[in-house]
Amino acid sequence: MSDYALAAQRVRPRSPITEARPVKAVLIGLTLLFIGLFLLFPLAVVFIEAFRGGFGAYLAALSDPDALSAIKLTLLVAAIAVPANLVFGVAAAWAVAKYKFRGKTFLITLIDLPFSVSPVISGLIYVILFGSQGYLGPWLKEHGLQIVFAVPGIVLATIFVTFPFVARELIPLMEEQGTQDEEAALSLGAGGLQTFLRVTLPNVKWGLMYGVLLCNARAMGEFGAVSVVSGHIRGLTNTMPLHIEILYNDYQWAAAFAVASVLALLALVTLVIKTALEWRFGHELANGPR
Repeated sequence: MSDYALAAQRVRPRSPITEARPVKAVLIGLTLLFIGLFLLFPLAVVFIEAFRGGFGAYLAALSDPDALSAIKLTLLVAAIAVPANLVFGVAAAWAVAKYKFRGKTFLITLIDLPFSVSPVISGLIYVILFGSQGYLGPWLKEHGLQIVFAVPGIVLATIFVTFPFVARELIPLMEEQGTQDEEAALSLGAGGLQTFLRVTLPNVKWGLMYGVLLCNARAMGEFGAVSVVSGHIRGLTNTMPLHIEILYNDYQWAAAFAVASVLALLALVTLVIKTALEWRFGHELANGPR
């Protein structure tokens, strides 16, 4: 072996990161500082204020009929909106990723529309459509149907603001995987439903779970659109975010923070599951599915 080759072996590969260690420490420190100030500290304040009056007061605030109604309504709306968006997201992602057709770009733009439209505006749209003075309001009133200021309006508004999440997680994943696996399954005699359940769905399961998780988190925490269509009727149309606002405006701070702590706990659980799914999904991408 030549001297040049020996020297090349002794040379350590240079790191692509050229900043000195002090720069690295400053960047990490700034990141931790911002996380502490704008995430961890406010989160800690929520729980501190929630238990300031003692555990008994905390339980009393959560056992209040209006609080229980808000919690139940929030879970009910999420239980309806998330499955609806799951079906839509899978269908839309399948159409965009697996087929070529005119208007595909326009369809993707429509899917992204709730990301660019203010939730308050989306709520106003439903008021204009289904309100008593709206386009369909008189017809609904004649048939004894109420959409706005009732649970159906809250569900519709929540579905609107959350329906991109599942589709936007699945579309790039399905596009990257292509159609080779489905074509192979069909050539071996598998039917369309069998191909979807045994080939397509296992390939996108982690992305699907991740999209459903984000959709659920947004559905439970949505405020703007729901605030417009709910009417703020205590015990009937108030979700947890709306109930928290009412309690805070009534100077019932301990009760407001108690309900907020439940919402924060749901967010933390969502974060833990999200992190686990990201780790598992990344592990499968690196090592291949089992």
